[in-house]
Amino acid sequence: MTTTAHLTAADYAAIGRELDALRAEIAADLGPDDAAYIHRVIRTQRYLELAGRAMLLASSRKPVWIAGTVTLSLAKILENMEIGHNVMHGQWDWMRDEKIHSTTWEWDSVAPAEQWKHLHNYVHHTFTNVLGKDDDLGFGLVRIAPEQEWHPFFLAQPVYALLLQMFFEYGVAVADLELDKVLAGEDDRAETRRKLTAIRGKIARQWGKDYVGFPLLTGRRFGYTLAANATANIARNLWASTIIYCGHFPDGAEVFPESWLDEETKGEWYVRQLLGTANISGGRLFHIMTGNLSHQIEHHLFPDLPSNRYAELAPRVRALCEKYDLPYSTGGLTKQIGSTWSKIFRHALPPKKTGTSHLSRPANLDESGTTAPRDLTRAVSSIGRAADS
Repeated sequence: MTTTAHLTAADYAAIGRELDALRAEIAADLGPDDAAYIHRVIRTQRYLELAGRAMLLASSRKPVWIAGTVTLSLAKILENMEIGHNVMHGQWDWMRDEKIHSTTWEWDSVAPAEQWKHLHNYVHHTFTNVLGKDDDLGFGLVRIAPEQEWHPFFLAQPVYALLLQMFFEYGVAVADLELDKVLAGEDDRAETRRKLTAIRGKIARQWGKDYVGFPLLTGRRFGYTLAANATANIARNLWASTIIYCGHFPDGAEVFPESWLDEETKGEWYVRQLLGTANISGGRLFHIMTGNLSHQIEHHLFPDLPSNRYAELAPRVRALCEKYDLPYSTGGLTKQIGSTWSKIFRHALPPKKTGTSHLSRPANLDESGTTAPRDLTRAVSSIGRAADS
């Protein structure tokens, strides 16, 4: 990969040490101010939800319905992004508060927390942007890199990508089922049944709350309230998926062959996180509403550090990238959305040229720290297996 060809074994080791030290520094500094932050965010989210539902309960007048729907949408976004996602990452486990802990939190989504934590915290964050290993790399529906084999199915991927955004929580809910294995009959049927039971139960609870319980409380305005709740859920899905798309799909976010994982060092893992993600610039409120996933690079480097610390980590990570001549992909929301959708449309079409992929693991490193070419045949073979799987 040209972006890492200049790095030596000593560079990778140094990057690993520097980022480990940065993580340890922030972890040692966590305290009452951080705890107060997450408690404040949770209170704000609950007040927003209460206000939104109260407005929907009080009146069916259009301005009130709009205000209630918008407020409820904001509450759902805040719960999903800055609270649910980050609590389930274990970012607040250090407080030892059983109510705000990764082992007990269940979020306002049809995706069961247990399955999401396996799919996201383990699979995605371990194998970030590795072809054939990371299911978040296009979510099995979208081709976002030329290294992914093209199929006529992808011609309609702009439609798939938009539909996935609208119903994102359902896509997340079924992702851990590994549907390709289910359809091929290669899954553990008992485990699949267990997961499906959990998903059905979670969907029933969410629908019972949003589409039956709260609408019934509003009596004759049942339909208006149901529509408001559905709108709020779709708004949350669109926002969450937009932030996630823009953190992994824009130009500058790289993909990797499975061969990259061979004897991967901690420094190489850090570099893969740096190269496989992208940030979105914005103000403090914007960052909060994205769950601080606008700092996607910092999140992937330090997924279990509290999200309110990513803003102070960002300039130091960027300085490290400059020091080692590594790209730091960032841009405004409009730019990242445009880049992401340009990629989705571009890679929906068949490639203009066919041939060997240019992907390979970072340059082979000898004990002296100098670089030498890797076995490209092995790398290409690895990519072929990933594409066929």
